[in-house]
Amino acid sequence: MAKWRIQNVRMAGVSACVPENVVKTEDIDLMSPEEAEVFNNTVGIKKRHIAPDTVCASDMCQKAAEKLIEELGWDKGSIDVLIFESVTGDYKTPPTSCLLQDRLGLPDTTFCLDMPMGCCGCLYAITVGGNLISSGNVKRALLLIGDTALRMGSLKDKSRVPLFGDCGTAIALEFDESAPEIVVDFHTLGKGYEALMTPHGGFRNPATPESFVEEDFGNGIVRAPIHTLINGMNVFSFAISKPPKSVEQFLEAEGIDRNEDVDYFLIHQANKMIVDRVVKKLKLPLDKVPYNLEEYGNLGGASIPSLMVTRLRDQLKSSPQRLIMSSFGLGLSWATMSATFGPMVIPEIQTI
Repeated sequence: MAKWRIQNVRMAGVSACVPENVVKTEDIDLMSPEEAEVFNNTVGIKKRHIAPDTVCASDMCQKAAEKLIEELGWDKGSIDVLIFESVTGDYKTPPTSCLLQDRLGLPDTTFCLDMPMGCCGCLYAITVGGNLISSGNVKRALLLIGDTALRMGSLKDKSRVPLFGDCGTAIALEFDESAPEIVVDFHTLGKGYEALMTPHGGFRNPATPESFVEEDFGNGIVRAPIHTLINGMNVFSFAISKPPKSVEQFLEAEGIDRNEDVDYFLIHQANKMIVDRVVKKLKLPLDKVPYNLEEYGNLGGASIPSLMVTRLRDQLKSSPQRLIMSSFGLGLSWATMSATFGPMVIPEIQTI
Protein backbone atom coordinates (compact mmCIF):
# COMPACT_ATOMS: atom_id res chain seq x y z
CA MET A 1 0.00 0.00 0.00
CA ALA A 2 1.39 3.42 -1.02
CA LYS A 3 0.62 5.12 2.29
CA TRP A 4 3.09 7.22 4.25
CA ARG A 5 3.20 8.73 7.71
CA ILE A 6 5.65 11.59 7.58
CA GLN A 7 7.07 12.79 10.88
CA ASN A 8 8.88 15.98 11.93
CA VAL A 9 8.08 18.04 8.82
CA ARG A 10 6.56 21.52 8.89
CA MET A 11 5.29 23.60 6.00
CA ALA A 12 7.00 26.92 6.66
CA GLY A 13 5.39 28.79 3.80
CA VAL A 14 3.71 28.78 0.42
CA SER A 15 3.59 31.32 -2.41
CA ALA A 16 2.21 31.64 -5.93
CA CYS A 17 2.79 33.61 -9.11
CA VAL A 18 0.46 34.03 -12.10
CA PRO A 19 0.77 35.91 -15.41
CA GLU A 20 -0.64 39.43 -15.58
CA ASN A 21 -2.56 38.56 -18.76
CA VAL A 22 -6.16 37.51 -18.04
CA VAL A 23 -8.42 35.81 -20.60
CA LYS A 24 -12.16 35.68 -19.99
CA THR A 25 -14.20 32.76 -21.27
CA GLU A 26 -16.48 35.04 -23.30
CA ASP A 27 -13.41 36.34 -25.17
CA ILE A 28 -12.44 32.91 -26.52
CA ASP A 29 -13.02 32.84 -30.30
CA LEU A 30 -13.93 29.14 -30.26
CA MET A 31 -17.07 29.77 -28.24
CA SER A 32 -20.26 31.65 -29.03
CA PRO A 33 -21.64 33.99 -26.34
CA GLU A 34 -24.31 31.40 -25.57
CA GLU A 35 -21.73 28.60 -25.23
CA ALA A 36 -19.55 30.80 -23.01
CA GLU A 37 -22.48 31.49 -20.69
CA VAL A 38 -23.33 27.79 -20.38
CA PHE A 39 -19.65 27.00 -19.79
CA ASN A 40 -19.38 29.64 -17.06
CA ASN A 41 -22.41 28.26 -15.27
CA THR A 42 -21.55 24.55 -15.52
CA VAL A 43 -17.77 24.21 -15.72
CA GLY A 44 -17.41 27.32 -13.57
CA ILE A 45 -14.21 28.69 -15.10
CA LYS A 46 -14.88 32.33 -15.96
CA LYS A 47 -11.34 33.56 -16.55
CA ARG A 48 -7.72 32.39 -16.43
CA HIS A 49 -4.24 33.87 -16.23
CA ILE A 50 -2.33 32.96 -19.41
CA ALA A 51 1.42 33.35 -19.85
CA PRO A 52 3.02 34.65 -23.04
CA ASP A 53 5.20 32.19 -24.95
CA THR A 54 8.30 33.82 -23.47
CA VAL A 55 7.30 32.86 -19.90
CA CYS A 56 7.73 29.27 -18.70
CA ALA A 57 6.44 27.52 -15.59
CA SER A 58 9.95 27.75 -14.18
CA ASP A 59 9.87 31.56 -14.43
CA MET A 60 6.69 31.78 -12.38
CA CYS A 61 7.99 29.23 -9.86
CA GLN A 62 11.25 31.16 -9.58
CA LYS A 63 9.46 34.43 -8.81
CA ALA A 64 7.22 32.71 -6.25
CA ALA A 65 10.27 31.06 -4.66
CA GLU A 66 12.33 34.24 -4.46
CA LYS A 67 9.51 36.08 -2.69
CA LEU A 68 8.92 33.18 -0.30
CA ILE A 69 12.60 32.80 0.58
CA GLU A 70 12.82 36.55 1.18
CA GLU A 71 9.82 36.64 3.53
CA LEU A 72 10.94 33.49 5.35
CA GLY A 73 14.38 35.00 5.85
CA TRP A 74 15.99 31.72 4.81
CA ASP A 75 19.67 31.59 4.00
CA LYS A 76 19.77 30.04 0.53
CA GLY A 77 22.72 27.97 1.65
CA SER A 78 20.42 26.18 4.10
CA ILE A 79 18.18 24.74 1.35
CA ASP A 80 19.10 21.08 0.85
CA VAL A 81 16.45 19.89 -1.64
CA LEU A 82 14.88 21.46 -4.72
CA ILE A 83 11.99 19.63 -6.41
CA PHE A 84 10.42 20.96 -9.61
CA GLU A 85 7.06 19.36 -10.33
CA SER A 86 5.77 20.15 -13.81
CA VAL A 87 4.78 18.64 -17.14
CA THR A 88 6.03 21.79 -18.90
CA GLY A 89 9.72 21.94 -18.10
CA ASP A 90 12.08 24.25 -19.97
CA TYR A 91 13.67 21.47 -21.99
CA LYS A 92 13.36 17.72 -22.51
CA THR A 93 16.85 17.62 -20.99
CA PRO A 94 18.42 18.81 -18.72
CA PRO A 95 16.11 18.68 -15.69
CA THR A 96 14.63 22.11 -15.01
CA SER A 97 15.35 21.71 -11.29
CA CYS A 98 19.05 21.92 -12.11
CA LEU A 99 18.52 25.19 -13.98
CA LEU A 100 16.50 26.59 -11.08
CA GLN A 101 19.25 25.66 -8.62
CA ASP A 102 21.51 28.07 -10.53
CA ARG A 103 18.90 30.75 -11.17
CA LEU A 104 17.89 30.84 -7.49
CA GLY A 105 21.51 30.91 -6.33
CA LEU A 106 21.25 27.72 -4.28
CA PRO A 107 24.44 25.86 -3.25
CA ASP A 108 25.91 23.13 -5.46
CA THR A 109 25.18 20.68 -2.63
CA THR A 110 21.44 21.00 -3.38
CA PHE A 111 19.68 17.73 -4.24
CA CYS A 112 17.62 18.46 -7.39
CA LEU A 113 14.75 16.45 -8.83
CA ASP A 114 12.16 16.88 -11.60
CA MET A 115 8.73 15.26 -11.25
CA PRO A 116 6.19 15.31 -14.13
CA MET A 117 3.14 14.11 -12.17
CA GLY A 118 0.52 16.60 -13.35
CA CYS A 119 -2.51 17.34 -11.21
CA CYS A 120 -1.34 15.09 -8.36
CA GLY A 121 2.03 16.82 -8.37
CA CYS A 122 1.66 18.84 -5.18
CA LEU A 123 0.97 15.78 -3.03
CA TYR A 124 3.76 13.83 -4.73
CA ALA A 125 6.22 16.68 -4.11
CA ILE A 126 5.23 17.06 -0.45
CA THR A 127 5.55 13.30 0.04
CA VAL A 128 8.99 13.01 -1.57
CA GLY A 129 10.37 16.20 -0.01
CA GLY A 130 8.79 15.39 3.34
CA ASN A 131 10.24 11.88 3.42
CA LEU A 132 13.71 13.19 2.59
CA ILE A 133 13.48 15.59 5.53
CA SER A 134 11.90 13.01 7.82
CA SER A 135 14.84 10.67 7.17
CA GLY A 136 16.99 13.11 9.13
CA ASN A 137 19.56 13.65 6.39
CA VAL A 138 18.32 17.06 5.21
CA LYS A 139 16.64 19.97 6.98
CA ARG A 140 14.97 22.13 4.33
CA ALA A 141 13.27 21.55 0.98
CA LEU A 142 11.88 23.91 -1.64
CA LEU A 143 9.07 22.49 -3.78
CA LEU A 144 8.34 24.35 -7.02
CA ILE A 145 5.07 23.30 -8.64
CA GLY A 146 3.67 24.85 -11.80
CA ASP A 147 2.62 24.46 -15.41
CA THR A 148 1.82 26.30 -18.60
CA ALA A 149 -0.55 23.54 -19.66
CA LEU A 150 -2.57 25.50 -22.21
CA ARG A 151 0.26 25.55 -24.75
CA MET A 152 0.57 21.74 -24.64
CA GLY A 153 -2.66 21.40 -26.58
CA SER A 154 -4.24 22.67 -29.76
CA LEU A 155 -5.60 26.21 -29.64
CA LYS A 156 -8.42 24.88 -31.83
CA ASP A 157 -9.50 22.29 -29.25
CA LYS A 158 -12.62 23.54 -27.48
CA SER A 159 -12.41 20.67 -24.98
CA ARG A 160 -9.12 22.05 -23.57
CA VAL A 161 -8.69 25.73 -24.36
CA PRO A 162 -11.18 27.15 -21.81
CA LEU A 163 -9.97 24.93 -18.94
CA PHE A 164 -6.32 25.55 -18.16
CA GLY A 165 -4.64 28.50 -16.52
CA ASP A 166 -0.94 29.11 -15.90
CA CYS A 167 0.66 29.37 -12.46
CA GLY A 168 3.86 28.71 -10.55
CA THR A 169 3.98 27.99 -6.81
CA ALA A 170 6.59 27.43 -4.13
CA ILE A 171 6.30 25.44 -0.91
CA ALA A 172 8.90 25.53 1.86
CA LEU A 173 9.28 22.46 4.08
CA GLU A 174 11.61 22.15 7.05
CA PHE A 175 12.50 19.77 9.86
CA ASP A 176 10.53 20.37 13.04
CA GLU A 177 10.24 17.76 15.79
CA SER A 178 7.00 19.33 17.03
CA ALA A 179 5.23 19.20 13.64
CA PRO A 180 2.01 17.15 13.43
CA GLU A 181 2.11 13.97 11.36
CA ILE A 182 1.42 14.14 7.62
CA VAL A 183 -0.47 11.12 6.28
CA VAL A 184 -0.80 10.50 2.54
CA ASP A 185 -2.32 7.71 0.49
CA PHE A 186 -1.62 7.17 -3.25
CA HIS A 187 -3.30 5.15 -5.99
CA THR A 188 -2.53 4.53 -9.67
CA LEU A 189 -4.62 3.16 -12.54
CA GLY A 190 -2.09 2.93 -15.35
CA LYS A 191 -4.48 1.19 -17.73
CA GLY A 192 -6.44 4.45 -17.92
CA TYR A 193 -3.46 6.48 -19.17
CA GLU A 194 -5.01 7.27 -22.57
CA ALA A 195 -7.67 9.49 -20.97
CA LEU A 196 -5.05 12.24 -20.47
CA MET A 197 -2.03 12.04 -22.73
CA THR A 198 0.15 13.53 -25.45
CA PRO A 199 0.34 10.78 -28.10
CA HIS A 200 3.41 11.98 -30.03
CA GLY A 201 6.66 13.70 -29.07
CA GLY A 202 8.11 11.13 -26.69
CA PHE A 203 10.27 8.15 -27.53
CA ARG A 204 7.38 5.71 -28.03
CA ASN A 205 6.05 7.89 -30.86
CA PRO A 206 8.75 10.42 -31.82
CA ALA A 207 7.62 13.60 -33.55
CA THR A 208 7.40 13.33 -37.34
CA PRO A 209 5.77 15.62 -39.93
CA GLU A 210 2.58 13.57 -39.49
CA SER A 211 2.57 14.48 -35.77
CA PHE A 212 1.57 18.03 -36.69
CA VAL A 213 -1.24 17.18 -39.10
CA GLU A 214 -4.51 18.38 -37.58
CA GLU A 215 -7.69 16.32 -37.59
CA ASP A 216 -11.21 17.61 -37.04
CA PHE A 217 -12.98 15.38 -34.49
CA GLY A 218 -16.16 17.44 -34.52
CA ASN A 219 -17.77 19.46 -31.73
CA GLY A 220 -15.07 22.12 -31.99
CA ILE A 221 -12.18 19.72 -31.39
CA VAL A 222 -9.32 20.10 -33.87
CA ARG A 223 -5.94 18.74 -32.87
CA ALA A 224 -2.85 16.85 -34.03
CA PRO A 225 -1.09 13.87 -32.40
CA ILE A 226 1.55 16.24 -30.99
CA HIS A 227 -1.13 17.93 -28.88
CA THR A 228 -2.29 16.87 -25.42
CA LEU A 229 -5.79 15.43 -25.40
CA ILE A 230 -8.54 14.95 -22.85
CA ASN A 231 -11.11 12.18 -23.08
CA GLY A 232 -13.69 14.16 -21.18
CA MET A 233 -16.15 11.41 -20.33
CA ASN A 234 -13.44 9.02 -19.14
CA VAL A 235 -11.81 11.72 -17.02
CA PHE A 236 -15.15 12.76 -15.51
CA SER A 237 -16.08 9.16 -14.68
CA PHE A 238 -12.69 8.58 -13.08
CA ALA A 239 -12.67 11.83 -11.10
CA ILE A 240 -16.09 11.36 -9.52
CA SER A 241 -15.55 7.70 -8.63
CA LYS A 242 -12.01 6.74 -7.60
CA PRO A 243 -10.90 9.84 -5.61
CA PRO A 244 -14.10 10.23 -3.52
CA LYS A 245 -14.04 6.54 -2.63
CA SER A 246 -10.42 6.85 -1.51
CA VAL A 247 -11.15 9.96 0.57
CA GLU A 248 -14.03 8.15 2.26
CA GLN A 249 -11.86 5.13 3.05
CA PHE A 250 -9.04 7.41 4.23
CA LEU A 251 -11.27 9.32 6.66
CA GLU A 252 -12.65 6.08 8.06
CA ALA A 253 -9.22 4.44 8.41
CA GLU A 254 -7.75 7.49 10.15
CA GLY A 255 -10.79 8.07 12.36
CA ILE A 256 -11.33 11.59 11.01
CA ASP A 257 -14.76 13.21 11.40
CA ARG A 258 -15.34 15.41 8.34
CA ASN A 259 -17.54 17.81 10.29
CA GLU A 260 -15.62 18.10 13.56
CA ASP A 261 -11.95 17.36 12.84
CA VAL A 262 -11.28 19.11 9.52
CA ASP A 263 -10.98 22.84 8.91
CA TYR A 264 -10.86 22.70 5.10
CA PHE A 265 -11.03 20.21 2.25
CA LEU A 266 -8.75 21.21 -0.63
CA ILE A 267 -9.94 19.46 -3.78
CA HIS A 268 -8.09 19.70 -7.09
CA GLN A 269 -9.83 22.42 -9.07
CA ALA A 270 -10.46 20.43 -12.26
CA ASN A 271 -13.83 22.00 -13.00
CA LYS A 272 -16.95 22.91 -11.04
CA MET A 273 -18.96 19.87 -12.15
CA ILE A 274 -16.29 17.49 -10.84
CA VAL A 275 -15.63 19.33 -7.58
CA ASP A 276 -19.36 19.72 -6.90
CA ARG A 277 -19.91 16.01 -7.49
CA VAL A 278 -17.03 15.06 -5.19
CA VAL A 279 -18.41 17.37 -2.49
CA LYS A 280 -21.89 15.86 -2.84
CA LYS A 281 -20.66 12.26 -2.78
CA LEU A 282 -18.60 12.87 0.36
CA LYS A 283 -21.30 15.01 2.02
CA LEU A 284 -18.74 17.71 2.78
CA PRO A 285 -19.73 20.93 4.58
CA LEU A 286 -19.81 23.58 1.82
CA ASP A 287 -18.22 26.22 4.02
CA LYS A 288 -15.13 24.00 4.32
CA VAL A 289 -14.52 23.59 0.56
CA PRO A 290 -12.84 26.63 -1.04
CA TYR A 291 -12.98 27.16 -4.82
CA ASN A 292 -10.78 29.38 -6.99
CA LEU A 293 -11.31 27.82 -10.42
CA GLU A 294 -13.71 30.59 -11.45
CA GLU A 295 -10.76 33.00 -11.37
CA TYR A 296 -7.79 30.79 -12.27
CA GLY A 297 -9.06 27.67 -14.07
CA ASN A 298 -7.43 24.27 -13.79
CA LEU A 299 -3.85 24.88 -12.62
CA GLY A 300 -2.71 21.24 -12.62
CA GLY A 301 -0.34 20.46 -9.75
CA ALA A 302 -0.42 24.11 -8.63
CA SER A 303 -4.14 23.87 -7.92
CA ILE A 304 -3.91 23.02 -4.21
CA PRO A 305 -1.08 25.41 -3.24
CA SER A 306 -2.89 28.16 -5.17
CA LEU A 307 -5.97 27.53 -3.01
CA MET A 308 -3.84 28.07 0.08
CA VAL A 309 -2.57 31.41 -1.24
CA THR A 310 -5.76 32.78 -2.78
CA ARG A 311 -8.46 31.48 -0.45
CA LEU A 312 -6.88 30.49 2.89
CA ARG A 313 -4.07 33.02 3.27
CA ASP A 314 -5.38 34.71 6.40
CA GLN A 315 -6.30 31.45 8.11
CA LEU A 316 -2.99 29.70 7.39
CA LYS A 317 -0.91 32.73 8.33
CA SER A 318 -2.54 33.04 11.74
CA SER A 319 -3.17 29.55 13.11
CA PRO A 320 -2.89 25.78 12.49
CA GLN A 321 -5.45 24.41 10.03
CA ARG A 322 -6.35 20.74 9.65
CA LEU A 323 -6.52 20.07 5.90
CA ILE A 324 -7.69 17.11 3.85
CA MET A 325 -6.32 17.34 0.30
CA SER A 326 -7.53 15.34 -2.68
CA SER A 327 -5.87 15.47 -6.09
CA PHE A 328 -6.29 13.39 -9.24
CA GLY A 329 -5.07 13.38 -12.83
CA LEU A 330 -2.37 12.05 -15.15
CA GLY A 331 -1.44 8.43 -14.93
CA LEU A 332 -4.21 7.97 -13.99
CA SER A 333 -3.24 8.78 -10.41
CA TRP A 334 -4.98 10.09 -7.32
CA ALA A 335 -4.05 10.83 -3.72
CA THR A 336 -5.46 11.90 -0.35
CA MET A 337 -3.46 13.75 2.29
CA SER A 338 -4.17 14.77 5.86
CA ALA A 339 -1.98 17.48 7.35
CA THR A 340 -2.11 20.29 9.88
CA PHE A 341 -0.28 23.30 8.45
CA GLY A 342 0.20 26.78 9.89
CA PRO A 343 0.91 29.31 11.05
CA MET A 344 3.14 29.94 8.05
CA VAL A 345 4.48 32.62 5.74
CA ILE A 346 2.26 33.35 2.72
CA PRO A 347 3.22 36.35 0.56
CA GLU A 348 0.55 38.06 -1.51
CA ILE A 349 0.15 36.45 -4.92
CA GLN A 350 2.85 37.59 -7.36
CA THR A 351 2.42 38.48 -11.05
CA ILE A 352 4.83 38.21 -13.95
